[in-house]
Amino acid sequence: MAVVDYVKSGYVALITLNRPEARNAISPEVSCRLADAWDEVQRDDDIRVAIITGTGTVFCAGADLARMIPLRTRTRPPEDEYDHRILSEPGVGDRAILRVSDLDKPVIAAVNGTAVAGGCELVQGTDIRVASSTARFGVQEVQRALFPAGGSTVRLPVQLPYAIAMEWLLTGELVSAQRAYELGFVNRVVEPEALIDEAMAIAERIAANGPIAVRAIKASTKACLGLPEREAMSLELELSAPVFRSEDAVEGPRAFMEKRPPVYRGR
Repeated sequence: MAVVDYVKSGYVALITLNRPEARNAISPEVSCRLADAWDEVQRDDDIRVAIITGTGTVFCAGADLARMIPLRTRTRPPEDEYDHRILSEPGVGDRAILRVSDLDKPVIAAVNGTAVAGGCELVQGTDIRVASSTARFGVQEVQRALFPAGGSTVRLPVQLPYAIAMEWLLTGELVSAQRAYELGFVNRVVEPEALIDEAMAIAERIAANGPIAVRAIKASTKACLGLPEREAMSLELELSAPVFRSEDAVEGPRAFMEKRPPVYRGR
């Protein structure tokens, strides 16, 4: 079984972390394969939305403390191609958990269980989040005298109220799925057996929209975040212009007037 499973279903890519025996912890192999999966999502024009989930009852427990951390600290020598790649390609880890990403297609997290440390940071890098009622969230690095350097100190104060973000960051305590929903950190909470169906329903609804518009909207939203309003408005205008010049922008209104479903081709 692959430690990262990649399945295409229509316009949707379902990516599954598949190390349940290790709580889906991010080993060097997982990191490399997950980074490659995101690259494939970006390259494949047939894919319009991606879903990331995990096998078993844990979404992701963060970095593999037995394999990844000793390799990073050079207390364990590289043993295979993935170890060597981690050391020779430092950015692969950031791409894996979406800390640094050029991916302009929407990503939905289907959080099947506990998401802590790097697992929670992977969730932070997604656009829409559906959580199982059994899920919990937290950045627990501070409890081990470590720093949550996968983007948490940058993203959590934006994605949560400041005081709540600081509580998460400084206590390291876990938060229930329901509490995460109340805080706006996740979009929906469902029973475990409904998780993938719910995430897929959202993905398919997005995939039915104009793909050029979807990608431009995500790009504009991320690029304009935190900019002064006038500068953001100018950038939004620049990023939106190609959408209006696309064939899909002709098809959408035409289909509406003709009372038929639109056929978007991504051009």
